Amino acid sequence: MKAAVIESVGKAVVSEVPDPTPGPREVVVEVAACGLCGTDLHILQGEFAPKLPIVPGHEFAGEVVGVGRQVTELSVGDQVAVDPSLYCYECRYCRTGHNNLCERWAAIGVTTAGGAAQYAVAPVANCVKLPEHVRTQDAALIEPLSCAVRGYDVLNSRLGSHVLIYGSGTMGLMMLELAKRTGAASVDMVDINAQRLTTAQQLGVSGSATSADELERPQGWDLVVDATGNAAAIQDGLGRVAKAGTFLQFGVADYATRVSIDPYRIYNQEITITGSMAVLHSYERAAELFATGVLDPDVFISDRLPLDQYPQALDQFASGIGRKIVVIP
Repeated sequence: MKAAVIESVGKAVVSEVPDPTPGPREVVVEVAACGLCGTDLHILQGEFAPKLPIVPGHEFAGEVVGVGRQVTELSVGDQVAVDPSLYCYECRYCRTGHNNLCERWAAIGVTTAGGAAQYAVAPVANCVKLPEHVRTQDAALIEPLSCAVRGYDVLNSRLGSHVLIYGSGTMGLMMLELAKRTGAASVDMVDINAQRLTTAQQLGVSGSATSADELERPQGWDLVVDATGNAAAIQDGLGRVAKAGTFLQFGVADYATRVSIDPYRIYNQEITITGSMAVLHSYERAAELFATGVLDPDVFISDRLPLDQYPQALDQFASGIGRKIVVIP
């Protein structure tokens, strides 16, 4: 079969690889679409993935075309979205409900072959059957949405909160859509690229600007979300949190990124700084939200490119052009 392969640091190609074979409790999915994510760029840069080469792609959906001998929950022909998370269920963190922090954490498309291919294999427990009205090519959005749902679980937001989001890429826009639906009094967005704020305005953001200085909330915001991973944005956001507010590190920063905090202010104003790592008990809920139309796929997916153009798609994504880019095998 044809698949994208990150062969070494900085090198991605499309080549022929062996067809996957399902284990007893696994299924083979013919991939309808696979989304690109910042994690894929980190893998290309030599981070996250424990070894190369690897077939990337942890955001994907498709049709079941093969089932293992012990699979009874799904049948050939079912349309599914795939949660890429692979946990050991034995370590301290799994046993205390923090599976996303698993000591043996693994993921389809990161540590094992993923969905940037014609076919991918996945445990049946990781597959969510899609209702008939959901277009399978759009359902690659469910995995990033599940990360956003996890982010809001961590925020534990209250009705009437004022929210500030840094970054109007796919994840920032998803956090915007969730904020609107979880009782926020206002949702503002900052992005140094004014053009990218156009989509946020289309989706009904309360205020948007290239600097938070341009927004009218001198007392700060109850919830500040960084969806960029950029040191300058994070540093600025930390200074925008209102008293008793919360800062969520949601964007994936490089390992070397560093910012400064003001311990006295954190103490004196009871500010919470927290993080959200990937998916935790949120994939099924994201699939249900997606089926209700919480996201408009035609707004969120800016480019649908053939799998043969995977290296070019990575370059486009790295340059910040467009929103969600998906490849179609």
